[in-house]
Amino acid sequence: MASQNSPLSKARKPQRVRGKERFSQLLDATADILADHMDTDVTLAMVADRAGVPLPSVYHFFPNRNAIFVELARRYHQELAELSRMEITPPPSRWQDLVLIRQTRGRDYLNANPAALRLFMGAGVSVEVRTLDLRGNTAASKTRAQEFRARFECAGLTDLGHWLAVTFGLMDGIWAISYAEHGHITDRYLMEAWRASVAYLRTYLPEDLPLKSMSND
Repeated sequence: MASQNSPLSKARKPQRVRGKERFSQLLDATADILADHMDTDVTLAMVADRAGVPLPSVYHFFPNRNAIFVELARRYHQELAELSRMEITPPPSRWQDLVLIRQTRGRDYLNANPAALRLFMGAGVSVEVRTLDLRGNTAASKTRAQEFRARFECAGLTDLGHWLAVTFGLMDGIWAISYAEHGHITDRYLMEAWRASVAYLRTYLPEDLPLKSMSND
């Protein structure tokens, strides 16, 4: 199993502009293929054909199929991280609403990117992709904890980051059921994940967390 600090893939990262463009082009092609094919059916030859490039150009960056899957998953998590930092306007006054808004945005992003759903929710996900997904969730829970502390009075809630990390696990597990049954994350399972997250957090958080005063914003 991949260790916590392992590089996860052996992809050759481009340094020049042209190489970066080709690298991104190959990830785009892989995403297009994964939208319609099981990950086990995807080959680097298919990626080369979809991208319209010679097969050696694919092998120049990616020694195997899993390497390109890991890099595509990494790109999705970078975009999800950017999404998680986008402001909510108007900002919610209740922590329960904050959780729902953030989960809804994440669900909408995944449903709009079927390749991401297959990589993160599919049954055949590799250990490396799963490890990257878990690392991404850990980083996202830290971002969420920072948002909580910036918005609400969280004095004494020293384990807030851990509690929020657990909600990501709950959410992923419930969303995986929706993906297995429907091929996407339905509104019903979005709400089920939110209810499970809120029920868990209520064992540690008060029903009403005071908003921070303007002087602390």
